[in-house]
Amino acid sequence: MTLRSKLELGRRKFGDLDCTLIVPAGGKKPRFCVVLCHGFGAPGTDLVPLGQELAAMNPDQVGEIAYLFPEAPLELGGYGFAGRAWWMVDVERFQRAMGNARAMAELRAEVPPGMLESSQALRVCLEEAERHLAVPLSRMLLGGFSQGSMVATDVALRLPSPPAALCVFSGHLLAEAEWRRLAKSRGSLSVLQTHGKFDPLLPFEGAVALRDLLVESGLSVEFVPFDGPHTIPIEGIDRCAALMGEVFADGPGEA
Repeated sequence: MTLRSKLELGRRKFGDLDCTLIVPAGGKKPRFCVVLCHGFGAPGTDLVPLGQELAAMNPDQVGEIAYLFPEAPLELGGYGFAGRAWWMVDVERFQRAMGNARAMAELRAEVPPGMLESSQALRVCLEEAERHLAVPLSRMLLGGFSQGSMVATDVALRLPSPPAALCVFSGHLLAEAEWRRLAKSRGSLSVLQTHGKFDPLLPFEGAVALRDLLVESGLSVEFVPFDGPHTIPIEGIDRCAALMGEVFADGPGEA
């Protein structure tokens, strides 16, 4: 039996967010869920192939894991982009700040307009998915790429109890004071964080600042730097698959 025959791909709306959902075939109920949020300007289905790749790398868990890909609420067609966004970004301001330590520190301290609204929309999406799939949030791995990793981080820190794990591909520190306060309640939550040393969009230093905040708050962070730009590296995918095997093996959150 091929991997394709073991999985069913469909579309569903949870809360206000349209989603792509991959579930075990034949009506088998998943025990776990991987949630991946796309980046700024990308189509809502951008990370679906990554979910399929992760499923192929964890063949023994294919019948136990669902994959959820929420689409950001903002459409960017009118801004010269073909994709979507979780909140609008002042790209010019960000580019001006690069190389300026004080300006970057100011950006890291801010809560971007629209982030909290998107974070709440994602949280409602996850709560409805939790009911639909009968998979508790404590058995969900939350993650994303770029801006999607930031909204996933915000939600992971704000949930009443920690998710199974957090995966941050090319993310950045935002809302520093708030995230530092919230992170202290996450215990030793497992976090995978990857970032390119030559990222021209989100400076490597911003990822290091996020890593340091999470480590100082007691979270268990695996930081994977790589010699590359703003992307998801092969080694990051490998480590994400390994993390899934680790956190889903014992059924976190089960009574």
